Amino acid sequence: MAMKGLLAGLPWWVKWVAIPLIAVLVFGGMIATVVSVLIGVLFKVLLFVALVGGLIYVVRKFLSSSSSRSDW
Repeated sequence: MAMKGLLAGLPWWVKWVAIPLIAVLVFGGMIATVVSVLIGVLFKVLLFVALVGGLIYVVRKFLSSSSSRSDW
């Protein structure tokens, strides 16, 4: 039996309120785990990009200041 046929005779609130609530109750822990892992990975990626960018900035500043000192 197709899903459309299964839900055909039900009121709108069952389709749009009750079924999603049941899904959140059943899979809520798993959904929260996946979301927290994704946020953690995103934070680590952003931290990595910021640290690498800072390192590149410091190295370029140091190299440009050391080359300008050797010109004197």
